[in-house]
Amino acid sequence: MRFQTPLVPGRLIRRYKRFLADVRLETGQEVIAHCANPGSMMGLSDPGLRVWLEPNDDPRKKLKYGWRLVEHADGHFTGVDTGVPNRALRAALEAGQVAGLPVGGTLRAEVKYGTNSRIDFLLSEPGGPDTYVEVKSVTLRRRGDWAEFPDSVTARGTKHLEELTRMVAEGHRAAMLYLVQRTDCTRFRLAGDIDPAYARAFDAARAAGVRMLCLGTRISPTGVEVAGPLPVDPAPQG
Repeated sequence: MRFQTPLVPGRLIRRYKRFLADVRLETGQEVIAHCANPGSMMGLSDPGLRVWLEPNDDPRKKLKYGWRLVEHADGHFTGVDTGVPNRALRAALEAGQVAGLPVGGTLRAEVKYGTNSRIDFLLSEPGGPDTYVEVKSVTLRRRGDWAEFPDSVTARGTKHLEELTRMVAEGHRAAMLYLVQRTDCTRFRLAGDIDPAYARAFDAARAAGVRMLCLGTRISPTGVEVAGPLPVDPAPQG
């Protein structure tokens, strides 16, 4: 997935009200950028970080910049826009490039299911069960090369795991797909200390047959591309 317009670099002044960020561009101009990330963004919202913004001239948008990337001191990148994974993954799913998920058939997005929920992707193939695929953006790294999820308590995320578990009980297939939007991580695990309820739901869903998949990314100021699979920690979270 390529960014629609060339990104411009700057330094983060502050993130506030969850969805807003003040940034000083390299020209010296200070701008307000939309932050498309409702999470805590632990380690990604410290003042002074080098960030990349996507400008726009859309008259329907109040803010003329969107915050897309953090560039770390070691040259690695983190994608902070939680809308990117679904856009980046759609093409890979349609091409059958995600190991562990059906090849061919039809793909629909945002299909209603469960209790007032919408599945990110519903894969259907003739003569086989439907596959329900939920997608999560992973941006947390605390130790070593481990990517972790979630970065804050997520009752909504727990509900998604419970919904997928019910789909499996009804005879469908289901998968939770974690897309790691960091270039400095090579494996994935749950942050059970941050949200124990989510970790318990994860273990229950995995035991019930929900597939837990993780993919890495290649990130640069030109775009975000889906990369190969990353191992998921096999240990129960408890």
